Amino acid sequence: MQEKGVQSDDHPGPNSSEPDQTNKNDAYADRRGVVLKYLERKHGRVRDFYQKHKTTLQYIFWGILLAGWLAMVISACVLNFHRALLLFVITVAAIFFVVWDHFIPKYEHQIDGLLSPGREFLDSHWFWLKWVIWSSLILGVVFWLIFDTAKLGQRQLVSFGGLIMFIILMFLFSKNPTKVRWRPVFWGIGLQFLLGLIILRTGPGLMAFQWLGKQVETFLEHTDAGALFLFGENYKDHFFAFKVLPMVIFFGAIVSLLYYLRLMQWIIRKIGWVMLVTVGSSPIESVVAAVNIFVGLAESALLVRPYLPHVTKSELHAIMTAGFSTIAGNVLGIYISFGISPAHLLTASVMSAPASLAVAKLFWPETETPKITLKNAMKMGMSDSRNLLDAASHGASSSISVVAHIAVNMIAFVALLSFVNSALSWFGNMFDYPQLSFEIICSYIFMPFSLMMGVNWQDSFMVAKLIGYKTFFSEFVAYEYLSKLVDLRKRSGPKFVDGVQQYMSIHSETIATYALCGFSNICSLGMVIGAFTSIAPTRKRDIASEAVRALIAGNTACFITACIAGILSSTPVDINCQHILENTFASGLPQNTTDVVSCCQSLLSSTVAKGPREVIPGGNHSLYFLKSCCKLLKPSTLNCSWIPNTF
Repeated sequence: MQEKGVQSDDHPGPNSSEPDQTNKNDAYADRRGVVLKYLERKHGRVRDFYQKHKTTLQYIFWGILLAGWLAMVISACVLNFHRALLLFVITVAAIFFVVWDHFIPKYEHQIDGLLSPGREFLDSHWFWLKWVIWSSLILGVVFWLIFDTAKLGQRQLVSFGGLIMFIILMFLFSKNPTKVRWRPVFWGIGLQFLLGLIILRTGPGLMAFQWLGKQVETFLEHTDAGALFLFGENYKDHFFAFKVLPMVIFFGAIVSLLYYLRLMQWIIRKIGWVMLVTVGSSPIESVVAAVNIFVGLAESALLVRPYLPHVTKSELHAIMTAGFSTIAGNVLGIYISFGISPAHLLTASVMSAPASLAVAKLFWPETETPKITLKNAMKMGMSDSRNLLDAASHGASSSISVVAHIAVNMIAFVALLSFVNSALSWFGNMFDYPQLSFEIICSYIFMPFSLMMGVNWQDSFMVAKLIGYKTFFSEFVAYEYLSKLVDLRKRSGPKFVDGVQQYMSIHSETIATYALCGFSNICSLGMVIGAFTSIAPTRKRDIASEAVRALIAGNTACFITACIAGILSSTPVDINCQHILENTFASGLPQNTTDVVSCCQSLLSSTVAKGPREVIPGGNHSLYFLKSCCKLLKPSTLNCSWIPNTF
């Protein structure tokens, strides 16, 4: 037994190791507790240090990022400035607005103090200063028109007369003519004119928007990658379905991303603030006008959903007018894909925003006190997306209804147009006039408006047809037809085939582009009434009663934009040819130069010849110039013997 006891001490059993294991666990736990306490103390010190120097550390972090970004931009500009131009523009714009947002709120009171003496001076002398300012502006416009007309011809003067006529018509049919406040009207049209002047008449402005239009066109071409992946290499065989409509989906995803990043809300606030302080419209009207540059009718209504039940009747009318007179950014790519000038489309989108407010306040003046304050109007909802991928997916999914709406309307309206033309032809055949069509009817109804916008007599009927397509069907149908006319002109084919005009001048195309740039059509009228009624059912009666007037006001705003474009736009051939032909044929200069031949070709292609001694020269040129060009070029498309001798 004793031996067994000794053996048991020398060789412990399996349970004898438990105290040692317990001691090891306790030691490990103690060491772990010490480490955790040490880490907690370090974490606390780091946290306290960060909280104490939070602002400094943020400045250092953003300073390093900014320095790295600027170094990258400078390197790219040094290597190839033309290639890095877009990066340079984005960087300069971002820096400017970030600095603006940082310093203006911080030093707002100091800036207000610096400007207060000037404000007090204006307030005390405003009675006579306003007459001096308005007189100076009127005289400036008159002298500008005189010199511009002497330089470019009477065509711009016709567009100016049309602008005055549209304003007079809106005033005569205004809801309350005696209640019209003229500041929104004049400032809205003045801001529109200023934008057009910068873009269309200055070299840098025109180059900037042409460059911007090219960038937008290049950006939208990335849609081809998705269309190619989904539909295969022959996707362009179904151009509209597989090439054009995917652009709406792509743009919808991009807009959703911008909303998630809060960039879209920031841009809208800035544009709305500019129109608020210049045009003098109410805060909610200014924000909606800015929103409609980027999104459609229904989307803009959703953004201001909380305020619709509380807006005044005039504000409600202005909100609908802004939607009718502009186009959404997500369909801009469709019109560009048709071959319409991206620069003109972008310009029209921006210019129509202040025009919509001017026409809306003229056609339905404010007679109530607005309830929506500036602070409330500038509050815009944030995106519900969780991350960038979710935002892109949500934007693409939201575009499905837009794509479906466009597709079914194109099918329905093109088919309906074919049916209407067939029915009218059948009816006209009973009176030996089988060529009766919807286009002919519209050409006579809207022809006076085309003339008022500055379109020449020869092209006015074609522009009137386009306005009819847009008003009674859709702007998609109108722009598609306009793209065909542009394509025929670019091919330089005969302008008349069997007595039927095939295309228009560049100036008429430009005016038509601006006149069609809006959602003011019968289809959109139903959509607006449905969308606004569902959002604000308590205002159903007001919405239904104001929608038609808003449609008319939206169309008029587009026409006024076209008048501004007619005043300011000019084509190189139209500008120089009058002087070139006059100097050449009147002074006996050499007649075989490139400019002379180009001008003569333009003159001959725009000439209407009905028979002997029934020849109408195009471009406001004389029969003498036409006869001289005939002798120079000896064209096969025009019988030069029909031109009467006038000298």
